[in-house]
Amino acid sequence: EMEAKYTRKMQALRDEMDLRRKTEIHELEERKNTQISELMGNHEGAFGAIKNYYNDITAKNLTLINLLKEQVEELKKKEAVLEKEKADVLRQNKGLTEPLQEAQELVAELQKKLVHYYRDKEALMNSKAHLKITQKELKDLQWEHEVLEQRFSKVQAERDELYHKFTKAINEVQQKTGFKNLLLERKLQGLLSLLEQKEVELSEVIAASNLDPSALSLVSHKLE
Repeated sequence: EMEAKYTRKMQALRDEMDLRRKTEIHELEERKNTQISELMGNHEGAFGAIKNYYNDITAKNLTLINLLKEQVEELKKKEAVLEKEKADVLRQNKGLTEPLQEAQELVAELQKKLVHYYRDKEALMNSKAHLKITQKELKDLQWEHEVLEQRFSKVQAERDELYHKFTKAINEVQQKTGFKNLLLERKLQGLLSLLEQKEVELSEVIAASNLDPSALSLVSHKLE
């Protein structure tokens, strides 16, 4: 009965320690998964925001550049047409045999076209200057994007290192828990051996005492 009693106690102690170990490991796993999920969510959110910001700026600048390019091409075409018209007019002006009034009217018209030509030419120069400024801004944005990508890579490396350290810490806790259980089992075995030895010694003393049954029952009760 004593052996069964202590066997039950030993089994209960083992079950309790095993349950405690499983509970601690489960709590550590949940904390680890929570921290990993939070880190990944934060990193993905930051990267998404950076990516959207860069994509928006890039799209706007590309649209502006394409628009300016189209305007430049259109101004070049206008300039070519005006140059051709100017050459034609100058050629025709040399061979004019019309009256002076017609010649003066034609000159006035040519002067108007010349004014438009210089105006368009000035607009073309302004567009080229604006295009240079926009290209410089695009270069600056590309450089900023590269810097942000480098920072993001560094953050990812730090996250991986943190995950590695956290996993290592969990493994160490598991090893320490197993070692602690082993020490408790060895200590329990030692106590059981000592208990068995004391029981044998008590049995020998009771057997050698030659007590009557009532006294023997009382002594056994007190020893129990």
